[in-house]
Amino acid sequence: MRRTVIGDRLIQRTVTPAPVSLSEAFLLAVRREEPTDGLAADLAGLDDEGLAAALDTDRARVAFWTNLYNAATQRALAANPEQYDHRRQFFAADLITVAGRSLSLDDIEHGILRRSYHRYSLGYLRVPRPVRSGFADRHAPDERDPRVHFALNCGAGSCPPVAAYTRAAVDDQLDLATRGYLDQTVDHDAEAGEALVPRVLLWFRGDFGGKRGVYDFLRRYDQLPWGVTPSLSYREWDWSLDIAAYAEREQAP
Repeated sequence: MRRTVIGDRLIQRTVTPAPVSLSEAFLLAVRREEPTDGLAADLAGLDDEGLAAALDTDRARVAFWTNLYNAATQRALAANPEQYDHRRQFFAADLITVAGRSLSLDDIEHGILRRSYHRYSLGYLRVPRPVRSGFADRHAPDERDPRVHFALNCGAGSCPPVAAYTRAAVDDQLDLATRGYLDQTVDHDAEAGEALVPRVLLWFRGDFGGKRGVYDFLRRYDQLPWGVTPSLSYREWDWSLDIAAYAEREQAP
């Protein structure tokens, strides 16, 4: 709330914060079980073109939309956990309005963050331009960032913990989230020449640059030695409901 004194009158005006800060505030309000209606209204009332201009880097776009995905998921499941019993409908249902556009979790993850790549194509096939959402194209990052798969939480037991991502620190935060998740879910048996890895590396292989890209990604985060290419097997995904699986720290320093 901003206060302005005119003569002997005190005028109070609500000032909407920058989009990434607004998304962070929304997520933290959900986490702390504080009122979210005002913040949701601010998000709904954003100007479409103004939002696209304000989110002027891929990092800003990833932070904003990741926060909103996680906040919308947690808010909806806290209100009605039974929605999760019908996951396909839950992921496709409109859960949040941004800049006048009603959005589902699928819209945010696959339409915006994954740049309209089909969810069932292993990350290789993109929705044709005439069919794609113009809203998604306006707000999508210029490049897919595979680290979002270790930041998005859909409520499943295998999902990564929820953290609030900031414009300034999102790159380091994504690295931290990715490394932490891989440390817990990758098992490399050097003698057997095998590695057990997260299933998202199969489901969205194209996001990582194909199988060769998956190996490079695992090496980048010290899960495999450079030059080693073990056979890969993929962990089963735990779809059991796990609400409020938040990271210990609300945000990076």
